[in-house]
Amino acid sequence: MSESLSAQHTYGLMHGAKSALLREECAAKVAAVDALGLSEVAHAPPPDTDLVAPGRPHKPALVAPRQLKKRGLGSAAGRCALLHAVAHIEFNAINLALDAIWRFRDKPGDYYTDWLSVAKDEARHFDMVCNRLRELGMGYGDLPAHDGLWEMCVKTRHSCLERMALVPRVLEARGLDVSPGMIASLDQHGDSASADVLRVILEEEVRHVEIGTRWYHYECEQAGCEPIATFLDLIRSHMKGGVRGPFNIEARTRAGFVAEELALLEAIQ
Repeated sequence: MSESLSAQHTYGLMHGAKSALLREECAAKVAAVDALGLSEVAHAPPPDTDLVAPGRPHKPALVAPRQLKKRGLGSAAGRCALLHAVAHIEFNAINLALDAIWRFRDKPGDYYTDWLSVAKDEARHFDMVCNRLRELGMGYGDLPAHDGLWEMCVKTRHSCLERMALVPRVLEARGLDVSPGMIASLDQHGDSASADVLRVILEEEVRHVEIGTRWYHYECEQAGCEPIATFLDLIRSHMKGGVRGPFNIEARTRAGFVAEELALLEAIQ
């Protein structure tokens, strides 16, 4: 869809995105995302900057990251715990994409088309991981989880530039770094079915991070900011200790990171 996407279609998509964002039951949220399109016409009221909690099921219980047990992938319980954590990330990623549509107004039409495509991908990823969990005898919500992704969404709700920098280019890009190791370990322990699910997600997440990169650069251009310096300043102000490596250079490069930027990120770890 070109940048000529009409205002009526944009408002209709925003209305539908907020409705999906507030759905509490997982299947209902996924279905609402699947049904979203650009043909809806409904006036959207101004964004509610105080909307700080998406719809979510009663489980999983949300706890501090330090309260989550660390389990090795050599056991079935450890592999289930990993997949449960991935499912939770994908569920949050659905809400993050929907919020990016609802929250930020007066962007080019391609912005909304891009984030709609991300929301649909994340909903499909969530279903893929949940299906694999069910095959292993577990359901989403059976283990506790943390809320770090959504907390950053709340912190950046006043700035599209900060959202694009810190959610796709920091938190989601971290998945590009750690997924190859998880895939290799799953393969090593004979769980190729789970590894194959993560392979699909990894490849498609490169495009999601690239979308974040592209719209981050757009926001910097609109604000007259130098992208690399601004990105590093945001990391220093919001991410204590910088961004953890090692980095998946190949995937991050495909996602729009440049060599100078990657070198500077490694320097502030």
